[in-house]
This record gives sequence, C-alpha cells and structure tokens, in this order.
Amino acid sequence: MRLDNKNNVKYHIIDEGSEGQKIDNFLVKILKDVPKSHIYKLLRSGQVRVNKKRIRTDFRLSINDSVRIPPVSYRERAKFVPIAANKSQITDIEKDVLFEDDAFIVLNKLHGIAVHGGSGVNFGVIELLRQSRPNAKFLELVHRIDKDTSGILLIAKKRLALVGIHKQMRDKSIHKKYEAIVHGEWNKKQLIVDLNLLKSSDVDGQKKISVVDDSNNSVNTKKSRSVFFLKKNLKDFTFLEVKLITGRTHQIRVHLSHLGFPIVGDQKYGNFELNKRLRKIGLGRMFLHASEVAFIHPISMDKVHFLAPTPIEFNKINSLK
Repeated sequence: MRLDNKNNVKYHIIDEGSEGQKIDNFLVKILKDVPKSHIYKLLRSGQVRVNKKRIRTDFRLSINDSVRIPPVSYRERAKFVPIAANKSQITDIEKDVLFEDDAFIVLNKLHGIAVHGGSGVNFGVIELLRQSRPNAKFLELVHRIDKDTSGILLIAKKRLALVGIHKQMRDKSIHKKYEAIVHGEWNKKQLIVDLNLLKSSDVDGQKKISVVDDSNNSVNTKKSRSVFFLKKNLKDFTFLEVKLITGRTHQIRVHLSHLGFPIVGDQKYGNFELNKRLRKIGLGRMFLHASEVAFIHPISMDKVHFLAPTPIEFNKINSLK
C-alpha cells in the first residue's frame, strides 16, 4: 500500500494486502485510534472517497483504488509497540512451521507463547513472523488459540485467503479437532455438549466465561457446541478428543469444567490444587492441544488437512502413580 500526502489529505493506493476488504474495516485498520463512530461519520458525510467518488460503508476495495482520507483530529492513545525479538526466538518460530504456500502459514504453536503481543506480552507469534519476514506485504492471524494451548495456528499471507477461511468458519464448514487430558474418569464414548456462554471480566479486567441458563434468549449469550470422544482412560485422568462445532472464547475449557472434568493445568477453570502438585513434578502446562484442521483452500479450492503431533508432555501423564 502506497501513501501520498497532499495538504494533510492522505491518499492510500490499495495493493493486494487490502484487496477485497470493506472500506469501514480498512479505515479502522488505518485510523487505529479513531472511534468507529467517527469513522462512519466520515464515510456518511462523503469526506472519505474512493477514486474521487462517494462510497457506501460496505464498499469493497480493489487493487489500485485510491482512497482519500481527510485530516482527522482525535486524542492520541497509548499504542502497543512490540519489542524486537532476538534471533533465536525468530529461528524457533520458523522451526514450528508445518506447511507454507503463497496463501497460508500453518504453525504448530508451542504452549506458553501468545498469538499476539499486548497486555504485558512484548510479542507473540504474529510479531515474531513479521520480524522474521520484513518484506511480507500481508501477515494476519486467521484465528486465535490461548497462550497456554499448543497446536495448529493459521496465518494468512493474502487477504483473499483470510476472507475465504473466515467465511468457512461462519458457515461452520471448517473441521477442527483438539486433544485434552482432563482430571477424572470419563466413561462416555461420545458426548455432544450444547451450552449458553456469557463473557464477562473480573476485577483485573481479565476475560471470564461462564455457563448460563439462557431461557430468555439474551443477546449477550452465545450458543456453543462441542463433541467429545473418549480416546483413553488413564490413572485418575482421561485423554479426550474434541471436535469444535462453534468456536467461542475458552469454549472447550468451560465445557469440561462445567461437566466436572477440568483440563489438567488450566489455571482459570481448572483444579488449582491438582495443578500445583503437577507443577512440582514438571508438568506445568495446560493439557489442551489443537491437533487437526481441514478446510477448502480458498485459492486452489483443494481440500487441505493438517495434523499437529501430540505433545510429548501428554505421554508423561501415563507414568503418574
């Protein structure tokens, strides 16, 4: 994307990194600290133009479009500026790449690494990849997984790929599986769980998800569905496979905690005394792993299927006495 500046009016020339993006989302990205209400006011008043023409808020951009953005006055907010990673961290993230083509990077993320920086985290996966590939025109997370969850993470290298996968997510046509070790003896071969989830924040501003009885169909709750499969009974623990039908925040963790089978090592919804004992013997991670994903490649239209091997820590649970 090229930027021209004439008399404080900015002109953005659209490249493939923003091709197909809606104008309102493009402006939110460019004008990072400007309230959305003000962005829509600029659009409705015709101050933002594409190729010298007024456009609607749902207008989609094409390559070489010229976007006129007027001078915008607003109060600056503190911005997150990622600290440069060292070479070993960048080298390590490249070792975790399972697959890469012109559209995607498929990463087997290690537990303990955030997917993006912020909130006390200097940098995450996306910042490491951008530092590793300074000439990349477009690198965006397709989805997110928790910092303490390991496994498959998709990063788009083209906006067309990002939009294509997001559509499959909305249509629930993407196939995603997880592996989890829970505390307790699970005895059902298969269990479908449908629960209404409510997102809130604790006193420290941290996200907390709870299960609610949504008999009034509140707009603040989200329906969630997971399918659990018994993989192996262990001593005091159970190895489960999980198929996600919806992808709500902390969905698997909350479902299992609600059922009385908390994920081993879950510091938010788990068994805190058990987690403390396991940390003392070197099992300090959360035992949740994004093991499998399959979808239709939005560029080639081929069906693609990726697997991330079960982490070695999962096997150590077998040896506990």
